[in-house]
Amino acid sequence: MAALSILELVRVTEETDARGALDNARDLAAHAEGWGYQRIWVAEHHNMAGIASAATSIVLGHIAAGTKTIRVGAGGIMLPNHSPYVIAEQFGTLARLFPGRIDLGLGRAPGTDQMTLRALRRSPEAADQFPQDVLELQAFLAPAGPNQRIQAVPAAGTEVPLWILGSSNFGAMLAAELGLPYAFASHFAPDLLLPALQIYRSRFKPSEQLSAPYAMVGINVIAAETDMQARRLATTQQMSFADIFRGARGLSQPPIDDIETYWSPMEKAQAGQMLARSIVGSADTVRSGLQSLIDETQADELMIVSDVYDHAERLLSFEMIAEAGRDIVASSADTIGLAQRV
Repeated sequence: MAALSILELVRVTEETDARGALDNARDLAAHAEGWGYQRIWVAEHHNMAGIASAATSIVLGHIAAGTKTIRVGAGGIMLPNHSPYVIAEQFGTLARLFPGRIDLGLGRAPGTDQMTLRALRRSPEAADQFPQDVLELQAFLAPAGPNQRIQAVPAAGTEVPLWILGSSNFGAMLAAELGLPYAFASHFAPDLLLPALQIYRSRFKPSEQLSAPYAMVGINVIAAETDMQARRLATTQQMSFADIFRGARGLSQPPIDDIETYWSPMEKAQAGQMLARSIVGSADTVRSGLQSLIDETQADELMIVSDVYDHAERLLSFEMIAEAGRDIVASSADTIGLAQRV
């Protein structure tokens, strides 16, 4: 059974301000720790009123301080927006505060629009330097050499684990070349999932960090007592995607009874393509969907997005997903045991 982890969107809703979103993220992490989730990540997004994780390293410190054992990380830092040296300082500091619990996932997309990119004082061409920036960051996190004049303090020697994030074959090839774990964003870009995993695994070169390929698959999962209830909860995310296509990125909205009254046929088709691999339904539906995805991808880990509006209902969704994962583990163990007895 693949490990289960969480991508927390830190959603600001029509009823919850940014502080509430940050505290909800911390509360979710505390519950997830008890439910057996491997890690919880947040992503860097800028100029989005409905997402409160722009200052990603600060958000991670808030979440990590409210937990004890779960791994906490970025999924990810959009490295072209930053100096590798500054990111090393930030995540090295987190690693000193929360040793053995910090991950650093790296992406090369801006995580925002072109106008905001200029406000960040970054050039769109900075993405071309992404492979070199990853290596530079990795070097700053490694133990400092005896004659090294520029050190990232207190990051040197923390060796924070790096991940490459991607939604295309580029990230798969880079992760394979550098011998790093790879996370594919199939929760919004599912089309190239299987080709990217094949490229990553076939081209992987062992490194000091990782001896064999390790693939994480991002997936939207919404669980509720019935399929109908879960489909209603899923309208919150569907409206968010429709709003993106309209250029109106606002606050997260409560679910509605009929999504067809909200989006146009074109928006429905666009969102349907991006959300094609979503698993939405009751415990049985979720269990079956997770098992099918694991069988198809042979993923080492699933990174779960459960974009549910109400915090209590979101907690229930993640709890049910964790229970489905445990059921799959138990079923696999029973199958192995039966095979051994036959």
